[in-house]
Formats: sequence, structure tokens, C-alpha cells
Amino acid sequence: MSIQLEVCIDNLESLHYAQQGGATRIELCSSLALGGLTPSTGFMQLAARQAHIPVYAMIRPRQGDFLFSGGDIEIMLADIHAAHQAGLQGIVIGALTEQSLIDSTTVTSLIKQAKGLGVTFHRAIDQCVDPFAALDTIMSCGCERVLTSGLQASATEGTAMIKKMVNYCGDRLSIMAGAGVTPDNIQTLVAETGIKEVHLSGKTTRPSKILNRTSSAHMGNAAFDDFQIPVTNIDTIKSVKHKLRRE
Repeated sequence: MSIQLEVCIDNLESLHYAQQGGATRIELCSSLALGGLTPSTGFMQLAARQAHIPVYAMIRPRQGDFLFSGGDIEIMLADIHAAHQAGLQGIVIGALTEQSLIDSTTVTSLIKQAKGLGVTFHRAIDQCVDPFAALDTIMSCGCERVLTSGLQASATEGTAMIKKMVNYCGDRLSIMAGAGVTPDNIQTLVAETGIKEVHLSGKTTRPSKILNRTSSAHMGNAAFDDFQIPVTNIDTIKSVKHKLRRE
């Protein structure tokens, strides 16, 4: 069984590590520490030129919940146009109503703007009150797949729900498991759920190459070290890929 390996990244350096590690698709983001936001237009364009596997751009204009204002939606439509113009293969979207149901009107509008690009519905489903009704709506809107942790903090904790989702959707919608996926749990996760797609960041950090670090200023939250650069760990991706080949 061939398992798709999607790696989420938020810098160009990680794109190359993910590809070298054996990723079969890229989720292109900014700010993975915030759950992934929309990448810049420049990042989309360069990724499209340098990737040799499909690249899907996250379309999420801000951190926080998935209840979007009219202004948020205008931004998302413009960003989808940018992804299309950049030559990417797909987009990653999600929107909810005040009642924590799928906002089918917004999702349909975003898919229409995508003009034939592939569409993944992201982990907004993990905040839905009725996941199976959500799956019905996602399928009716024309998405290819949904990324989920089974409504739990991690995919391993949500294994039972992910399996139910796989059985419910069958061949109509691909269920992709993500959140906390590692080389240590990937084989058990696949065996227990029947998923055919997995998603992870495989993140590590590398030290900055700046030699003079005398300043005590922080560029943002002081909990983040400005001189540690988050990057994809090629060895983690290789290990996951190796274990998937044994499935």
C-alpha cells in the first residue's frame, strides 16, 4: 500500500529537506508555531519553481479560530489567486460557522476561486460539533481530503475517531492524519486507522549563523529564541518514509 507523506514547512530551507527526506507533498505555510498561516506570495512563487513534488498553500489569514469575517474572506480569495498565479498544485482551507459547523458558503466560494486546484480541508474539522455531518459537507463541496487528529490533541489520541472517519468516507474522501505523528508511532497509526495519507512537520532547530549576539532584544515572544531557526529534520522524514515503505 502506497502512503502519501505530506510535510508542512514554513521556510525554503525546509522545502529541500522535506523533499530529500522523501515527502510526496508539501503544505506550504508561514508561522507553523501558530498552526500554520498563509505563506507570502514570494514564498509561493519560489516554492513552485524549486519543488519537484506537489505544493499546497495554507490559506489562513490569521491565528485563532476559523470563524472568518468578510474582510478575512477577501484576503483568502486574494491569497488563493496568488497561489494559482504562482503555479502551485493546491490549497488548504477551512471555515466554520458560529455554531462550529462547516461554513459551506465560504468553503464553496474559496474552492471556486481555486479554479481547479486541489483542495485539502484542514484541522478546522477537529473543532466541529458533528464530525460526520462535517465530512458530508466537505465531500459535497468537492475537497480531495481532510486533515484531522480525530478531534483530539494528537492523531494517536484520536485513532479511534480517525478509523471511524476512514470507514465512513471510504473512497469518497481521503482522511489524512496529522498532529504528533512521529517515526515511533507512524506504523501503529496506519495499521489501526487504515489511513493512506499522513502529515507532519518533522521539526527541529538549527543555530543561527550570526556570530555577534550581544543584543538582548527579542523580535517577538521572549519564549522563542531568535538564534534558533526551526527547520525540517531530514532524518525524521527519512525515518517516517522508511517505516511507511514497510507497511
